[in-house]
Amino acid sequence: MKVYTKTGDKGETALFGGKRVPKNHHRIEAYGTVDELNSWIGLIRDQDMDQKTKDTLIEIQDRLFTLGAELAADPDKPKLKKPDLFESDIVFLEQEMDRMDNDLEPMKHFVLPGGHTTVSYCHVGRCVCRRAERLVVAMSAVESVDDLIIQYLNRLSDYLFVLSRKLSVDLDAKEIPWKPRL
Repeated sequence: MKVYTKTGDKGETALFGGKRVPKNHHRIEAYGTVDELNSWIGLIRDQDMDQKTKDTLIEIQDRLFTLGAELAADPDKPKLKKPDLFESDIVFLEQEMDRMDNDLEPMKHFVLPGGHTTVSYCHVGRCVCRRAERLVVAMSAVESVDDLIIQYLNRLSDYLFVLSRKLSVDLDAKEIPWKPRL
């Protein structure tokens, strides 16, 4: 099977199910941004960190493929066989955040992104996740979207923030508090 098909050469692509849509269709924007997020998470996972965190990131990447499949599916074909996102996937993120948060100092200020390359990757991933969430919310104004997708993306951006703080500690990177000029 060849990677290139030439079927998108005129600015259209197919949804899962075969329906052709423009490449700037709201579904393509949403799942394309989820795909971008998945790549950032892969970059984070490629950094030096404990195996538990790497395993969690692999789990998250798998869920992002699940979420992307849902977003890429033709809404006119609801019986398409695709993987499901579950409430337990959101609970998993919450439990991971709680586990990491137990070892962190309580936050007293917002923190400036940075301090170490790996920490910065987490912050970029968090921002891409927020963009994906905004695009899915915009899509939900036009057509039905499973609420779990929005909840998962919302929780994942929180997870990436907590992970940035955990990795700051692990990597002995200094968190710089934001102190507004008033």
